[in-house]
Amino acid sequence: MLKLISWNVNGLRACINKGFYDYFKAVNADIFCVQETKLQEGQIQVEHGEEYTSYWNYAQKKGYSGTAVFTKIKPLSVRYGLAEDEEPEGRIITLEYDAFFLVNVYTPNAKRDLSRLSYRLEWEDRFRSYLQKLDADKPVIVCGDLNVAHQEIDLKNAKSNRNNSGFTQEERDKMTQLLESGFIDTFRHFYPDRTDAYSWWSYIPKVRERNIGWRIDYFLASARLSPCLLDAQIDSEVTGSDHCPVILTMKEIAKPNEDCNV
Repeated sequence: MLKLISWNVNGLRACINKGFYDYFKAVNADIFCVQETKLQEGQIQVEHGEEYTSYWNYAQKKGYSGTAVFTKIKPLSVRYGLAEDEEPEGRIITLEYDAFFLVNVYTPNAKRDLSRLSYRLEWEDRFRSYLQKLDADKPVIVCGDLNVAHQEIDLKNAKSNRNNSGFTQEERDKMTQLLESGFIDTFRHFYPDRTDAYSWWSYIPKVRERNIGWRIDYFLASARLSPCLLDAQIDSEVTGSDHCPVILTMKEIAKPNEDCNV
């Protein structure tokens, strides 16, 4: 069995001071992906143990964005961004394994005033094209903060948030396009009707306590991987960030497109 974790830590150094290591050690993931590391090379020495190898994609802007992967399983190759010279914000790390690609992503936010919506939509098209090219080679698992609540069931107050950043029809349509291009939302694959299942809450007082949240953190997978999937969960009780970790467990896969091994 493989256990994969994804967590937008909203500043890894701050999250470490709020119990990151306790969770990291307890969950014992095979692959642990984080988004919004908000640091530069040399600013931290992660104490994750010798069994893990670290891969980092730093944003050029200090204290902004950034992704990292801590993995027990050595990848065949690692690539950063959608293209060589085109990743100033450190948003994507792709690890190639024997049987699949793992893509850790922090999707750009459209911003509260939607000033970055046009960029976001163009980025979504390039990202989908990138995933489709990978998927033509071998199955793909995508994890991270996708910055969109796809359906009304994925946030507490859908009506009042309609057309707000993260719930515009344009962003939701891009998510639909991505899923229709051959991917599944693993949480909804297992729990299509589960309500009040969220992964992000505002820091406004009492919001998290009252579970007024959004589900914007995902594990997506190539549809042909569905027989290999065992479960998808949201660790909503885990604090340390305004997001909580999401989990995917699956059977091991020996080679691309082969049957899963228990």
